[in-house]
Amino acid sequence: MAGHSKWSKIKRKKAVNDSRRSKMMSKMLRELTVAARQGGKAPEANPRLRTAISNARAENIPNDTIEKAVLRGAGELEGAAYEECAYEAYGPHGVALYIEAATDNRHRTSAELRRALNKNGGILGERNSVAWKFNRKGYILVNLEDADEEALIMTALDAGADDVTDDENCYEIETTVEAFHAVCAALEAEEIPTANADLRMTPAAPLQLSGEQAVEALKLMDALEELDDVSNVYADMDIDDMLIERYQESAA
Repeated sequence: MAGHSKWSKIKRKKAVNDSRRSKMMSKMLRELTVAARQGGKAPEANPRLRTAISNARAENIPNDTIEKAVLRGAGELEGAAYEECAYEAYGPHGVALYIEAATDNRHRTSAELRRALNKNGGILGERNSVAWKFNRKGYILVNLEDADEEALIMTALDAGADDVTDDENCYEIETTVEAFHAVCAALEAEEIPTANADLRMTPAAPLQLSGEQAVEALKLMDALEELDDVSNVYADMDIDDMLIERYQESAA
């Protein structure tokens, strides 16, 4: 899964399931809380919070729910105080895993991660054991029906985007970390709605996996993503699209 598009397709399929959608919404609310805690509750002065609010609205999370999450992060409402943390691990067949979490209890999160890894052929690694295998990049998704292709490309590239591609569902804009918020702001100024926007870890040299090897790695990633504290899981592997489709159908 070298590209972000494959991850996007997987996320969409998972979101169809009610329980998975509930977990996804919970993680979005945690992101709102963390963003407000780190940068303040004013979206105009907090690019990360603006992006989190936009993503939450794209998933039809009610405005009052969004507002409460922001106020909790700003310390104006009682609730759990989440902090960000990252873990590095190895999965089956040498797959490198970079795991992002938002937690109010690091000891609990570490213990849950170890259990999930141990049950699925993985092991928790030391700090910087796999991070060097990834690059952080910005990705912005825009539904095909929500934008004129030429206008979108011009707006994105003029704002500093590296590339704009499309598949059967959406346009995908790739940016550097430094240009990410500027591109988001440019799209907003042109009233081009985004379906999702975030910073992700992409593998520099993905492993090629096939057959049972790929299935074992995907099962581990599913187990990790099921954990409430886990926000994102990234792997340095590339898997055939058809195999991903079959796996998702069997896991549904």
